Amino acid sequence: MRDQLNSGRCSKFLKALADPDRLKIVQCLQAGPLPVGEISDRLGAPLANVSHHLKQLRIAGLVTGQKRGRQVIYALSPRVLSQPGGKDARDVLELGCCRLELGQK
Repeated sequence: MRDQLNSGRCSKFLKALADPDRLKIVQCLQAGPLPVGEISDRLGAPLANVSHHLKQLRIAGLVTGQKRGRQVIYALSPRVLSQPGGKDARDVLELGCCRLELGQK
């Protein structure tokens, strides 16, 4: 059987997004890059929990982190951002097997 979904890659993304807090983090990053402290404040979640979830999203390739001084600024990975039908690229995550439409910012 031909694996049209690229199941290994797809399942990695879907596992990372299966947690409600991770989906909320993705929504926070939809507006643009943020430091972990700002994400934590916006979600009202403990910094340690947000850091853990960001690590899992980074391992899956859904977010990137760039060190600026003592802070790490997180953003949605350009590899999974899409621009179908003229929509803002941050409105859709293109996972290869499926896409996640994030809706309005």
